[in-house]
Amino acid sequence: MTNVAIIGTQWGDEGKGKVVDLLSEGADLVVRFQGGNNAGHTLVVGDQSYALHTVPSGILRPGKVSVIASGVVVDPEDLIVEIRALVKRGVTISPANLKISEKAHMIMPYHRLLDVARENAAGSQRLGTTGRGIGPAYEDKAARVGLRLLDLRSPDVFIQKVERALQEKNCLFENLYKVPSLKAETVAARVLALRDDLLPYLTDVTSYLRAAGEQGLNILFEGAQGVQLDVDHGTYPYVTSSNPTTGSVAVGTGLAPKRLENVLGLVKAYTSRVGEGPFPTELKDEVGDQIRERGREYGTTTGRPRRCGWLDAVVVRAAVKLCGIDHLAITKLDVLSGLGELKIASHYELDGEKLLWPPASLLDLARVKLVYRSSPGFDEDIKTARKLTDLPKGARAYLDLVEELVGCPPALVSVGPERDETIILNRYF
Repeated sequence: MTNVAIIGTQWGDEGKGKVVDLLSEGADLVVRFQGGNNAGHTLVVGDQSYALHTVPSGILRPGKVSVIASGVVVDPEDLIVEIRALVKRGVTISPANLKISEKAHMIMPYHRLLDVARENAAGSQRLGTTGRGIGPAYEDKAARVGLRLLDLRSPDVFIQKVERALQEKNCLFENLYKVPSLKAETVAARVLALRDDLLPYLTDVTSYLRAAGEQGLNILFEGAQGVQLDVDHGTYPYVTSSNPTTGSVAVGTGLAPKRLENVLGLVKAYTSRVGEGPFPTELKDEVGDQIRERGREYGTTTGRPRRCGWLDAVVVRAAVKLCGIDHLAITKLDVLSGLGELKIASHYELDGEKLLWPPASLLDLARVKLVYRSSPGFDEDIKTARKLTDLPKGARAYLDLVEELVGCPPALVSVGPERDETIILNRYF
């Protein structure tokens, strides 16, 4: 038995979908442990591209079981649309290969409405959310007025809980945000209409995973977003509403922390982020534009263009320490081909002090001076490389510099979007 967690080390969008899909070949279960449907994973299999939002990336591997754990917030309507779209494309999905925690909280229609209303009212102070209702759903979870998927088993109780949740929401809609209020019966009926579709998938996920571990099965844990979007450790308040860090594996699944054996940190060969918030190495020039176009840096869920810049070793270094990362998976190295001299931010300076870790204050982060290390770069097409020795000298030098600055060795290097366009240095399964 081997348990491996895949963690994004930056602001998300590091290419988790491809890496999870690749490693799931040796896994028996692929488990999504936190986040919502605002985090899309794009996978390329042959000539087909798949955009996943809530369904774990392992669903594309025949014979594997995909699990949505209780740390995830699930939009019932969006999930059913995603499942049906995948089935229409020939992907096999049934309660036999997709398990959903009965304790997972639901993203309700009023969560989406509240999310959008807040962003519209915030104007220039908006956070840049996707408007999917993830934050409000986590708020209700913490406030103990959330609805869990298991509530679908009792329609009468479900309606009562919707009524309770809407008491406060409707007050906000009518008096603060000036949008029409919602009727509990209408909202409840809309979600209960999916009851028969969802109930067969509901499972006691913690017991299921515990039993899988006792049977010696290999489990791959898939997170959403990245460490810098962690609600406790990221660039708050420009963060997500959950914890995309290693500790969330235990919290989101119910498995004991000691059951996790390996942590793989995903690092895009450059840096990107979507939405608002600080981004020290952002390039607002033609190089940043070239990276965006070559890397197809547009949100899987929203289509929004991502902000792009040089790799920030300060951010990745912090993620390695915080999450106990054993190895790196370096993605999209091919995007850097032909850019000339490459740069990596090795550390920050603030008021004459050298900083190896990001400061907690966004005011301080806005004032830091970046100190870069340079690498000569490379011009060759590297998509056919399957060993490090296949890479041109400039690409190898860049990888060496990443390892030196971050203090963690690579386990794999992605040199293209497809499954086989990967250099594998360490196989976990």
